[in-house]
This record gives sequence, C-alpha cells and structure tokens, in this order.
Amino acid sequence: EKMDEALLKRIGFHACVRATGTLAESPGSGQAVEVHASEIEILGDNPLSEYPLQPKRMTMEFLRENAAFRLRTQTLSSVFRLRHGLGYAIHRYFHENHFYYLHTPIITGSDAEGAGEMFHVTTLDLENPPRTEDGHIDWKKDFFGHPANLTVSGQLQAETGALSLGRVYTFGPTFRAENSNTPRHLAEFWMIEPEAAFFDLKDDMDLAEDFLKYLIRYALEHYADDLAFLDKRIQQEERNMKKEDRRPMGLLETLEFVIANPFERITYTEAIRLLQNSKPYKKGRFQFPVEWGRDLQAEHERWLVEKKFDRPVIVTDYPKDIKAFYMRLNEDDKTVAAMDVLFPGIGEVIGGSQREERYDMLLQRMEEMNIPKEEMQWYLDLRKFGGAPHAGFGLGFERMVQFVTGMSNIRDVIAFPRYPGHAEF
Repeated sequence: EKMDEALLKRIGFHACVRATGTLAESPGSGQAVEVHASEIEILGDNPLSEYPLQPKRMTMEFLRENAAFRLRTQTLSSVFRLRHGLGYAIHRYFHENHFYYLHTPIITGSDAEGAGEMFHVTTLDLENPPRTEDGHIDWKKDFFGHPANLTVSGQLQAETGALSLGRVYTFGPTFRAENSNTPRHLAEFWMIEPEAAFFDLKDDMDLAEDFLKYLIRYALEHYADDLAFLDKRIQQEERNMKKEDRRPMGLLETLEFVIANPFERITYTEAIRLLQNSKPYKKGRFQFPVEWGRDLQAEHERWLVEKKFDRPVIVTDYPKDIKAFYMRLNEDDKTVAAMDVLFPGIGEVIGGSQREERYDMLLQRMEEMNIPKEEMQWYLDLRKFGGAPHAGFGLGFERMVQFVTGMSNIRDVIAFPRYPGHAEF
C-alpha cells in the first residue's frame, strides 16, 4: 500500500513509529526479517537539526556527553542487552548452586577494605555543624548518631549470612571515593560477593573459575547476535592499528578460549620471580617497580595473562602487608590466603580470600592495622560464637561486562557512570 509522502518524510533518524503489517524474510543483508507495513503512525517526531545524535559514526566520548540518548545506538544497546543477560545469569548460577541472595546495607558504619576512601552520609548542616567541647564534629547529633558512609563492600555483612545460612551472595551498588580518573575505575559500580561456609582457598578459586566460565558461556549461548556485532566493531576499530597494538584474538575467539582452557594458578612469589625474569623488566619497560612486598600493577597483571601464560591467571598467597585485615594468615606468617583472578585486557576481575576464622589471629591483625576493636566487635564475635572456616570473593560487575563486550572504557558499560567531576542525572 502506498504511504503518504509527507508522512514518510517525517520518519527521521531515531524517530518513534508504530508500524502494522506482515513480518517477512528479508532479502537484504544485515537483517533476518523485515516488516511489510500496511499502516504507519508516527508516535514521536525527531527534529534532526536539534537532535544531539546524528546518522554517522560518533565517538564514545561524544556519546558519554549525551548519555540520555546513547543507549539508542547499536553499540550501546548491544552492550546493555548483554549487561542484562549477565545480571540474570549471576542470579541463576547462584540459585542453581544453593546460594541465598542477601541484601546488605548501602549505608554502613564500617569500612570493609580499611582504606578510608568512602563517601560520607550526613544530615548535618555542613556550614555550621554541631561540635563537641573539644571542637570536633558531634556525630551524636547526626541522623544515625555516629559517622555513616556509602558501602565499599557487602562482604563483612555477607559473612554473617554465610555463618548462618551456609552460602550467600550479594549483588548491589558499591562506592569508592578514589580520585581515579581512568578507563578502569568508577566511583559507583556493582559488586557480586559470594561467601561460603566451610570453603578454603582452593574451593574459593574453583568457585570463581566455574562462575566466570558460566557467565561467559551464558552470554555466548543467548546473545550471539550482539556479540557478533561487537566483535565486528572491534575488528573495524583495529584495522588501522599497528599489529602490536591489536588484540591477539577477536572478541568471540577470546571468550571461547577462556571457557575452553583451565585458568593458570601461581603464587604471588612465583609471579614476582617470573616478572623479574621477563624481558620488559630487564629492559626497564615496566613503569612500576617489581619487588616482593609491592602490589602488582595492571601492567604486571597483563604481562602475566597476555604474554606469559596466554590465559586467565589466578595469583594466590599475597604478602599480608598489602592485603586486608580479614584474610587468613598462612603458616609462614608472611602471606595470606588471598587470590586475585586476572583477565586479558583488564587485569584483576576478582579479588578474594579465605577469611581469618581464628579469633586471636583476627584480633592481632586488626591491632596491627589500627582498626578499632569497638567498631568491629560484632565481626570478632562471629569467630567467638560458633564460627567456621569460610571464604569468598568480590567480582566487579562492570569489569566483567567490559570483558564480555570488549569495550575499552568501563564508563561505557554502565548507563550513568560516576567518576571524578561527573554525577549527572
């Protein structure tokens, strides 16, 4: 049926229309089906001269500046369909493996990481806060009666669930007030944190590897079209790059490779030895020093994954001085039963450990790190009253989405990214 020419001219880029007709196989390339329309109604005009997006190639930075519309693009809509699918797969995996979903608080009085880089929550008048006799802010007059913050982790609270229900997991927003303006960091992101009673470090590593492979497998099975599009997009982007700057494998090939091969497992001490014997170290190409007692940087992690082993790597048994107070001390009294899972392209995706279940050892670690006992007595009491060995880890959801979609900037896998100087919407 012939359509009104004036009506057809109104159908512009990203206009909203309702079409009634017959669904048919498409003879054209790039689509499996098409609609043979008998009726078209325009629900929302889109004046192209005023519209921020245009029917041409747009940079990710430009789309971030126009975040209200960027999900309309094919790239971002593919990314966020995959984000949805991965979120669903997370709940399905833990349900199938007998974990209970525990909602931990967003407003908290504890700093799980002991780093102090937290966003503070208060109802006090910041221009004229109440003060004590010695001039300090009187937090007793605040809403909660003491200092409160946005959570950096639900792990400590999840441990209460694990020592009651056996296996629990959290999946919720997390906040870090780190002034890190990089493609790898966000101030607000989502974390998945399973915690399981009677797990040791090996169980923790086995769970992490199985979980990550499950998520990737789910994406490949249920979002093949979106992944194929993103794979092609990356290939087009890298076409004019130098060979050494390109990814060693395409997106789909990388995902298939990860689920087909076992993760390499090495200790931190072995990692340091390998790095110190590497060509980049001997030729002074690493920006950060490599020595026992220092944390591994992204460049070190990526060398281990992409150059040395060519597969994901789990690094275990880190020095106690660079890890959190709650990690179980090993017999050497120098290292803790910690593990990090490193992925190609992005470095660390999971950090976890066997938790310190021995009351005296945990108290000693807290004293060494100047963590007030009074604020954490409830956490100590978990060891005092019917405690058990347990372990867990944290997975940054956005980093996982970034890996599965192949996006180079973490700000493009969350709808409204928060980072230094940016908190729009």
